[in-house]
Amino acid sequence: MPAPPPRSWNAYALTWRLPMIVWQVLFFIVPLCFLIVLSFWLVKNYRMEPAFVDKNWIKMFSRGYFWDAYWRTLGLACLSTIVTSLLAFPAAYALSFKSSQQSRRWAIFLLIIPFFTSYVVRAYAWQVILAQQGVVNSLFAMVGLGPYVLLNSVFGTVVGYLTLTLPLVIILQTLSMSNVDRSMIEAAWNLGCSRLRAVFTVIIPMAKVGLIIGALFCFILSFGDFVSPYYLGGSKPPTLSILIIDTTKSGQQWPRAAVVAITMIVTLFVIAFTAVTLAYRKPRSR
Repeated sequence: MPAPPPRSWNAYALTWRLPMIVWQVLFFIVPLCFLIVLSFWLVKNYRMEPAFVDKNWIKMFSRGYFWDAYWRTLGLACLSTIVTSLLAFPAAYALSFKSSQQSRRWAIFLLIIPFFTSYVVRAYAWQVILAQQGVVNSLFAMVGLGPYVLLNSVFGTVVGYLTLTLPLVIILQTLSMSNVDRSMIEAAWNLGCSRLRAVFTVIIPMAKVGLIIGALFCFILSFGDFVSPYYLGGSKPPTLSILIIDTTKSGQQWPRAAVVAITMIVTLFVIAFTAVTLAYRKPRSR
């Protein structure tokens, strides 16, 4: 067979890709390179001085509080991803298969509305709701229960994560399941599959990309969030995002904070690469 002709640059395609390339370089590559350089600088007398030493990396990686914050952040992000995905799936399933197209449009519009308001404002609202004398405990008190510790806890942090991520995950899952071929579901029913079995054998595999990408976005937003663990989780013990703030306040240690930030970016890169690989991996042929 003759060798394929060499690929030539398509000016039209490059023109459309150029804004994305420029955006990635300006708002990701350049700041990341700056963080890497900054992590090797030193702080003397509350002033940063250019250097190239690994003192900051050794200092942070040898401290137990850093790894405590790391595993706490990772665990909370995983918990948020699991809870959010499980709560979003029934809603997305109902919108995809039990609602008309017009109802689905309105539902997606309503799910977008929370993003019109500041996330911080919504977190403050949850402070009022979850406080010891707040709305939830007042309702429990009416039936002789409580008060329960809902604020400044893991529960409060997860509620904040849900506020941030749940609407987005429902939208992504709905858009993914709406594109599932209905004839494949009907074929599974005709072959004797129950509705529940059809969900696991047909719908989830065919909507796999959207489900995994939705979970990935949830993990990324939860892992890097500062508002929920600070205002709803009590900030102590800290997550990595809070640790960055605490580190900068402690003697203007921006280089050590850069070490924490780079660690977060590398972790998210590994998780994102793994998730995207799983999402688009083709099943093995039997």
